[in-house]
Amino acid sequence: ALGSPPLDGVGAIAGIRGWTSAPILVVSGRTDSVDKVRALDSGADDYITKPFAIDELLARVRALTRRGVGGDADPVVRVGDLTVDLSAKTVTRPGPSGGELVRLTPTEWRLLEILVRHSGKLVTRQTLLSDIWGSEHVHDTGYLRLYVSQIRKKIEPEPKSPRFLITEPGMGYRFLQGGSDGGEA
Repeated sequence: ALGSPPLDGVGAIAGIRGWTSAPILVVSGRTDSVDKVRALDSGADDYITKPFAIDELLARVRALTRRGVGGDADPVVRVGDLTVDLSAKTVTRPGPSGGELVRLTPTEWRLLEILVRHSGKLVTRQTLLSDIWGSEHVHDTGYLRLYVSQIRKKIEPEPKSPRFLITEPGMGYRFLQGGSDGGEA
């Protein structure tokens, strides 16, 4: 539902859109155009209001799948000597016998994936905390600092002087594919 707590539907759409391009069809009783526009601008692909005929719902689902929304393969991102494969959910680096897998915990992967999918853009601490641990943890910034530090040790050439996983003090984090100078945990 678009207005249900603890995370409203528009926030949920934006959160889902942050990690997948799968089709999102909103089914709602809200008929106001403002609600529809907010949902669509947040990343929904279509919107249908109640009551509706089941054949209309099925036709909209068919249209979304026919258009191939979400059908594109996830990108493979090159970062320095690392390869981040969003589809395979792997990070590899060159090794003596070819590609060497960088081992990430599920939480480390989720954090890195969100940042990579928003490459170059600031992702706020609150967004990361809410997307990974839930809205009740939006003030637990210690989690983020710990996980960012762990990821940096695994992917940064010099973790104390990160080039890819950049801290925006007081705001959040930014992932830079081309690398940068500076940024502390």
